[in-house]
Amino acid sequence: MDLDSGAVVLCTSGSSGQPKQIRKRWRQLAAEIEALEALWHWSKPLAGSAGESLRPVCVLGSVSPQHMYGLPFRLLWPLCSGRLVARRQLVYPEALQHASLPHADFVWIASPALLKRLGTSLDHAALRGGLRQIVSSGGPLPGEISDMLARDLGCRPCEIYGSSETGAVAWRQGDTAWQPLPGAEVGVPAGIDGAAAADAAGNPPPQTLWIRSPWLMPGETFQSNDAVQLTADGFRLLGRMDRIVKIEEKRIALPAVEQALALHPYVNEARVDLVAGEQRLSALIALTAQGIHALRNGGRAALAQALRAHLAPTQEALAVPRHLRFVRELPWNAQGKLSRADFERALARPRWPREIASAPTQDAGCTVEPALPAHASRVPSATTTGVESVDAPPEARRYQLEIPLDLRQFDGHFATTPVVPGVAQIDWAMNLARRDLSTELTFCGADALKFQRLIRPGDQIDLALRWEPAKGRLYFEFRAGDQPCSSGRILTQARHDPA
Repeated sequence: MDLDSGAVVLCTSGSSGQPKQIRKRWRQLAAEIEALEALWHWSKPLAGSAGESLRPVCVLGSVSPQHMYGLPFRLLWPLCSGRLVARRQLVYPEALQHASLPHADFVWIASPALLKRLGTSLDHAALRGGLRQIVSSGGPLPGEISDMLARDLGCRPCEIYGSSETGAVAWRQGDTAWQPLPGAEVGVPAGIDGAAAADAAGNPPPQTLWIRSPWLMPGETFQSNDAVQLTADGFRLLGRMDRIVKIEEKRIALPAVEQALALHPYVNEARVDLVAGEQRLSALIALTAQGIHALRNGGRAALAQALRAHLAPTQEALAVPRHLRFVRELPWNAQGKLSRADFERALARPRWPREIASAPTQDAGCTVEPALPAHASRVPSATTTGVESVDAPPEARRYQLEIPLDLRQFDGHFATTPVVPGVAQIDWAMNLARRDLSTELTFCGADALKFQRLIRPGDQIDLALRWEPAKGRLYFEFRAGDQPCSSGRILTQARHDPA
């Protein structure tokens, strides 16, 4: 292959704006792959063999090969080094484990988003024997996740620092300094007068990292936006300069606010930023199990006040976010990025439950047609109030729903114990029926209403709907497992009282 005659065009993630096109020649990609191979050898000798007889590992991944991390690590490097390549992108922990176990030796090319979801559901004993390495890139990997994987799987992840423009630049394991890859050079601009450029508080300006390597264009020095502190064997990241904002002439480092929030036992991770057109900080906060418990049993206002009080001793008043939104997980994409658009979209408190996708099922006497939405299935039999027929007609539907932690309807219902109002439950049933049963349904009243169990933040519930067109009645029932929560009959036609 002529390394100088071809190239690929990739796009940046677009996490801080519009994606940019990046052109990479084959020679640049080959130089990066050679540096990776010089640093890591994932094969090991076959039993009873000598010399160069090696057993190749299988490389599996959760990231797309259409980006600058996945392309060399998941595709080009394994191909060039004669390793096995798992073609499917494995975005769920269970799928990654299932695909790994048939191989004697394997490597995971993953994002922090996936590694944070591994939890305790994996078969650690089965995976430990074959897992040669875990590679993570796309964002910071929390130290506790690195420690957990080292403890449970006997394999501490190797983090990769780089970008679409630079490719891989440096690596580390655990809370150590970043070490440049073989052939890569890093440094900070020389000749900056720190005293002259200090801010009003006397703090010197952060210094940003420059990068040179054989997989950049010849003679090119890339100037990053990452503030760093150089060490004897590499560098430590201090945050991105483009994530420093000014509010009322105060310079606020957003990563520092996020790190301070993450120190609270209620917070798993947080993202803080300015929303377009506003001069106050907003925070998207993923809660721990302890944080969810506090929200369910103390209410939103108390939780927000506790987090603001936690920040007050270490942060400027302007650095304490005024708008807080609570979620189970931050909306990282498959590349481990959280774009500004996704951040701003996630800040809006929802009015609707989240529909949990489920595979279509087939029951005796009731086949789910392909045209049905993936989140809805027909109700095969009657085990709930209001769903009466043995063979459910096409007008019956079943849904799995998750109640958001920060549902808008919790406001005022109630301040210290959030509960889904009954009127909201009726509204959800009516709107799903309009979407999936008949767009012409109108609400003309409700009767036979029963509210037996509270529906709370984070609950997973089932909803059964059945519509009887001839009688103009829509039956609904919400259940949590085998416990009924609410049920009733919605009238879709006006009643005509006898004269």
